[in-house]
Amino acid sequence: MTENNIINLSNITVTYDGERVLKDINLYIRDKEFVTLLGPSGCGKTTTLRIIGGFVEPDNGDIFFDGKKINDLPPHKRQVNTVFQRYALFPHLNVYDNIAFGLRVQRMDEKEIKQRVLSMLKLVNLEGYQRRKITALSGGQQQRIAIARALVNRPRVLLLDEPLGALDLQLRKEMQIELKRMQQQLDITFIYVTHDQEEALTMSDTIVVMNNGTIQQIGTPQDIYNEPKNTFVAKFIGESNILNGLMLEDYKVAFADRIYKCVDKGFTLNEEVDVVIRPEDIKICTASDDVLTGFVESVTFKGVHYEMIVDSYDMKWKIHSTKAAEEGTIVGLDFTPEDIHIMRKSVNVIDAVMYDNNAVSIMGKTYECVENCLLYNESVQVSVDADSISLTSPDDKYIVGEVEAINRRSVFDEAVINCGDKKWVAHIIDKDIKVGDSVGLLIDPESIKITRTVESELSATAPQEEDV
Repeated sequence: MTENNIINLSNITVTYDGERVLKDINLYIRDKEFVTLLGPSGCGKTTTLRIIGGFVEPDNGDIFFDGKKINDLPPHKRQVNTVFQRYALFPHLNVYDNIAFGLRVQRMDEKEIKQRVLSMLKLVNLEGYQRRKITALSGGQQQRIAIARALVNRPRVLLLDEPLGALDLQLRKEMQIELKRMQQQLDITFIYVTHDQEEALTMSDTIVVMNNGTIQQIGTPQDIYNEPKNTFVAKFIGESNILNGLMLEDYKVAFADRIYKCVDKGFTLNEEVDVVIRPEDIKICTASDDVLTGFVESVTFKGVHYEMIVDSYDMKWKIHSTKAAEEGTIVGLDFTPEDIHIMRKSVNVIDAVMYDNNAVSIMGKTYECVENCLLYNESVQVSVDADSISLTSPDDKYIVGEVEAINRRSVFDEAVINCGDKKWVAHIIDKDIKVGDSVGLLIDPESIKITRTVESELSATAPQEEDV
């Protein structure tokens, strides 16, 4: 860990009721940055924040603050304070006494307390409010007091757990600017939790995108938006057109029945990939043989731009432009190599057991497979592409689960199926499938790829004792 990192989470795992909510998290947080943990509900972002604050103990892994392990350090002894969505202010105390409460618990001199409280009121732009009742304040003002109370102790790190969630849209936007100003003025670390992509992009120096208890990507707002590492990030941060493609060679990809230059490399020859193009990166032009063409299905005015849906080769393209095409016309779609982002396909990876040369047991169900020559009862790791799984009616002969989410894509939809110990991803064509449905997973045997686990590799290569 470098000197610039104030917090280091090393191999953190947390389990609730038998379900792992954090899966081997490794994260460095640099000093004096505004860092946002961003992701959907249940992704593990609040648990990560509570690990740092000392409110949750990890099952495995270590927490370091300035290079010192703090696993056993209670919350009140850590150099962090927390602001929650519910302000937890004392209604029977006025503004001044609410902010001063923690300092008085520490038996600090009243002169020093007064200096700090007034300083905090100035910081949050509420000078002159010290004698007001909490109940007389608006929601935004109460949130500022909660922030002032957390900062008056002069923590080196401020944790903020969706603190703007209860505010209206206009007030949230104002507070986003205010929070960034406070962080820069105080020159300390802010760690902010939200599911709101705009908040993260507006305030952050660094964004940590999380999903299903894992870190998907870490980067600046510009990196996260312009160069998403996978389709989850591309869909969660802003809007995207995601299509099937074939990587022909470095810097050349085929999709939508055409071949395009791109800026990506390092894929295998003819590897199936996901192609991501942002709606605002597509230019409407005159239809010709030189560009992809499509039929304009709809045009909707969104205030700052027009949103157009263009049907091209059975794919629905979403396009944002300040100029509107006419509904019912044929147009050209143009984009540059830099606008094309290439990602590897969604793959399901799960531990399994071989019990025959060509049979594998996955979550208690038996599948014939092409792979062979593995040992009987050997632990293996199975990978199955999302487009090799079909969803069918639940049956005892299939792995069965409940559709937890459906991610809309250009050519097909992608379903997340919760099967208890494992969440699977599958492409769906049946538009009648919806969240909450119970489904069976029909896996194509030829798509099952098997690799030995590290333990199996070690076992297979370990020297055997000779009989004497």
